[in-house]
Amino acid sequence: MRHPASVRLQGPHRPRLARGRAVWGLFHRGRSIVLLTELLAAERIRVPLAARTKEAALEELVGVLHATGAVADPQAVLRAVRQRESELSTAIGGGVAVPHGKAEGVAGFTMAAGVAVDPVDFDAPDGQPVRLFFLLVGPESAKGAHVKALSRIARLVRGEELRQRLIGARDADEFMAVVAEAEAA
Repeated sequence: MRHPASVRLQGPHRPRLARGRAVWGLFHRGRSIVLLTELLAAERIRVPLAARTKEAALEELVGVLHATGAVADPQAVLRAVRQRESELSTAIGGGVAVPHGKAEGVAGFTMAAGVAVDPVDFDAPDGQPVRLFFLLVGPESAKGAHVKALSRIARLVRGEELRQRLIGARDADEFMAVVAEAEAA
């Protein structure tokens, strides 16, 4: 089986590079899969988040991206995330929120994550407060990859056991290890 981008597929999760081209993520059934472990790093995970409100959570997560050099203009990113949040809450239920935005001046996709000590009211569809946050930020020009990343996050956290392991992580390294293990499964 051959992927249109000249990647010969060797099985559902074992791509082989063709003609020396680098491939981002994996391929499954001819489609690229975004890997959260490529977007997230331990230095961009806050365990625990100090935030007690929705606005404070957004500010803290954008601040994490800025402090680690992942975004140059935190105010532009915060405006984009707030704008998206004003349209519809990005809480997806089960105590999880995936605030996201597209902003000019962001070189590529990046992500921050965090676990709130106390549940935060985030206007979730199931009415439950949020403890587990994934902030995704990317450039305006890459809408397709943005959607794939959001989908990947939603699939990752749909299982209660995994959500509890992430919420129970003692530190950023343990949180990152849980994400890596889940993606490898």
